[in-house]
Amino acid sequence: MTYCAIDFGTSNSAVALPDGLSIRLAPVEGEATTLPTAVFFNTDENNQSYGRAALEAYIDGFDGRLMRSMKSILGSPLADNSTDLGDGSAIKYTDVITLFLQHLKQKAQALAAEPLTRAVLGRPVFFVDDDPRADHLAQKQLEACAHAVGLREIHFQYEPIAAAFDYEAGLTQEGLVLVADIGGGTSDFSLVRVGPERARHLERKGDVLAHHGVHVAGTDFDRRVELVTVLRELGYQSLDPKGREVPSPVYFDLATWHLINTVYTPKRVSELQLMRHLYTEVRHHDRLMRVVDRRLGHALTAHAEEAKIDVAAGGTTEIDMEEVEEALRVGFDEPQLIAAGADETRRIVEAAQETLKRAGVAAADVGAIYFTGGTTGLRFLSEALASAFPAAQPVFGDRLASVAKGLGIYAQRVFA
Repeated sequence: MTYCAIDFGTSNSAVALPDGLSIRLAPVEGEATTLPTAVFFNTDENNQSYGRAALEAYIDGFDGRLMRSMKSILGSPLADNSTDLGDGSAIKYTDVITLFLQHLKQKAQALAAEPLTRAVLGRPVFFVDDDPRADHLAQKQLEACAHAVGLREIHFQYEPIAAAFDYEAGLTQEGLVLVADIGGGTSDFSLVRVGPERARHLERKGDVLAHHGVHVAGTDFDRRVELVTVLRELGYQSLDPKGREVPSPVYFDLATWHLINTVYTPKRVSELQLMRHLYTEVRHHDRLMRVVDRRLGHALTAHAEEAKIDVAAGGTTEIDMEEVEEALRVGFDEPQLIAAGADETRRIVEAAQETLKRAGVAAADVGAIYFTGGTTGLRFLSEALASAFPAAQPVFGDRLASVAKGLGIYAQRVFA
């Protein structure tokens, strides 16, 4: 047991280990085998916390910096930049990823009898859309972070293909499956021939007929939700006295996890203060400045994500914005979510259809769609995908753990 498999996700992460002839997921937070991909740098107590503990420390009001969606910066100009932790110190974004990988490895190491020096890491089909050079750079950056935590031999596997391996484990006959792995940062699709006989082979390149993906997923739906609910109450798409829309960059930055802190810089705050005359309803500007002054951006983004989850399978919810203004609440329901995310849904479905096009396979020939990834919990999205392939049986895997299990299966084949 000198190897493991790491699913470093945009929203959630997990690590798998061999367990005799099978695979097990390591407990990474208490008994939980999945961990929100979050790090909180607590400047009050001079420590770091991870996962749910990180989110709780932030919500409890400790001073510091909460980092989420770190995977999304790989391959971007931000990756090698540093970010302020709120106490005058700074850390490189890639060093934050290294810390998180170290935390996952330590959890796995607690179950291993020997030092873990080899690993399979998952990767999306595209870290960066339409930019092969940036995509290659992103994998090299993630590999460097893995080397930094003591992993010497590293293999990568596409996340949707790993999910296909997990799906295949329960099959009794051969078939053609379209794996839909829709997580927090990317929507990835792989068309794979699977079956009990094929599962015996280590080399499966010929069974992967096509794979494709887009950098559109859960966090994009979160952003849409926040823009049409929370940020409308702060003046998003409101009009100035001349009937023109007020500048929107601040709202898009407040709805994007890794850009929120850029709104708090002294220069940016001064610019926002000078915009007061642009707001016909000055209460919107007052609320915006209150959010900036109190650094509530991450909290509001978390509210939007919670609202999305609350209405994912129908029903309604109410977003409580008491920290901004007393008695300020915003209603939200599934039809609003569907409307807000219509463009994202269309792009995801088109990516699935493009996968079959690249394989030269008709939709009628697909036997199953295997859904994995947290965002497949959005009912309207999984229904839209299923309706695009009416002959395929919808199969739902473990939304948060199928990829990790499949990576573990692949690691077992590579290293055992």
